[in-house]
Amino acid sequence: MLAVVHSYWVHGVEGQPVTVEVKVQTGLPIFTVVGLPAGAVREGKERVFAALAQSGMALPPRRITVNLAPADMPKSGSGFDLPIAVALLTAFGHLPAASLGDRAFVGELGLDASVRPIRGVIALAMSCRAQGMKRLFVPLDNAREAAAVPGVEVVGVKSLDQIVGLLRGDLEPLPVPSRPAGRSPRPHPDLGDVRGQPLAKRALVIAAAGGHSLLMSGPPGAGKTMLARRLPGLLPPLAEAESLEVTRVHSVAGLLDGDDPVKTDRPFRAPHHTISAGGLIGGGNPPRPGEISLAHLGVLFLDELPEFNRSVLETLRQPMESGHVRIARVRHTVTFPARFQLIAAMNPCPCGQGGEDCVCADRDIARYRSRLSGPLLDRIDLQVHVGPVTWHELTGAARESGGDSAAARDRVTGARRLQSRRYSRDGALNALVPARKVMRVCSLSASGSRLLEDGIARYGLSARSVHRTLRVARTISDLARREHPGTREVAEALRLRVGLGRGSGMPAGRLRTAPAAQATGVAPLFPGASTD
Repeated sequence: MLAVVHSYWVHGVEGQPVTVEVKVQTGLPIFTVVGLPAGAVREGKERVFAALAQSGMALPPRRITVNLAPADMPKSGSGFDLPIAVALLTAFGHLPAASLGDRAFVGELGLDASVRPIRGVIALAMSCRAQGMKRLFVPLDNAREAAAVPGVEVVGVKSLDQIVGLLRGDLEPLPVPSRPAGRSPRPHPDLGDVRGQPLAKRALVIAAAGGHSLLMSGPPGAGKTMLARRLPGLLPPLAEAESLEVTRVHSVAGLLDGDDPVKTDRPFRAPHHTISAGGLIGGGNPPRPGEISLAHLGVLFLDELPEFNRSVLETLRQPMESGHVRIARVRHTVTFPARFQLIAAMNPCPCGQGGEDCVCADRDIARYRSRLSGPLLDRIDLQVHVGPVTWHELTGAARESGGDSAAARDRVTGARRLQSRRYSRDGALNALVPARKVMRVCSLSASGSRLLEDGIARYGLSARSVHRTLRVARTISDLARREHPGTREVAEALRLRVGLGRGSGMPAGRLRTAPAAQATGVAPLFPGASTD
């Protein structure tokens, strides 16, 4: 007696099809699972037999072999319990084999024959749709999550008895729970709550409009963390395709809200500086997504940036360029999406004060700043100094500079709409323009080209820095609704690019120190330029 059932398992964040084959023979009662099963898969034998007995369908002693094909790929997780149980019931004649042809099954069984939720169901539903399966049977608690994938008929089941009745035709499928109606979006802190800091607010709006990375340096209490936590309130909500991508990653990590599992807000992740490299980029056995993948299509905020281990920070370099991270193991390699927007904050020195009030020794400052490598800083588009807030700013009107989040979000949305039309693709941003297209997309006027050429010579900008400066200038012109970046946009982009190099001695993304690094602004260096 042979039975074949279709199922899926999560490999990275992708659903991989698996064929569950069950062969029942006469002989010594032995239950064997082959096909490189992990511990949770092998232990499923006990859960399956206990659930069958609880449902009154105890099996006679036979020699049973379960094959999980393809057999050359390691498989993990408890989601094979349900397909193995269905295959056993079919092999013993309790279920008609004709009812399994275009259906797939995933789920964990409890000893009381209940069907329990598993991780990564939305990834499995996406794979099911790609394979052309008509129905996907999932735990009832996962049904709302799986139903977010269009083109797949999802059937939620809560017990083994129910699935037997469904396959025999004795029961009708339960309706999939709908998403709660009238659920208000998650509130975000308002940008108007931040007093002063007009330059940092301006940089935050530019970062939001073009998807640029941002590093803020300043003394404690200046408002760096407040500013960073207000960035999600400036970003537009996730589009439908983006929502599925983010939900898939969080589902694999087991971080979804059971009441409303579909993610519509952009994620904001703020790991502690003691995080390991595996926690940041992902890892484990089987590999799980790290913080940079959990921040996919959202914001990754690294507070106290130099306090992170340098080797941990260096792992960000490749994902910041490619938008994904690849984790290699002996038997397999997994790829996690990691198109995040990096926002970082730091103090100018170990004591945090900087300038004339600094009490740190020169070697301590050098050691502190050496934790941030030049190649990493070269990948950060905007680098600004956040100074102390004056008494007048602290006691003045809360929204006197920079406006509130609603006004800033309108400007950001308009700029992103221009970018979507320019690149003919939703979600396309200036920060993601390929290097081969930068010069065409960010074409400058003659005066703007001369200004940038002078800035390259004075600040020693690398080729990557030049491209990133051009992308920022393109975003500034989009915010101003100008067709092409000009002198003003280039001057502001340079000011925001080398701001820390002028104010704090940081390399500001340069591979060598320029003689003019101690200047106080771009405009004085270029008398013909205006940053208004």
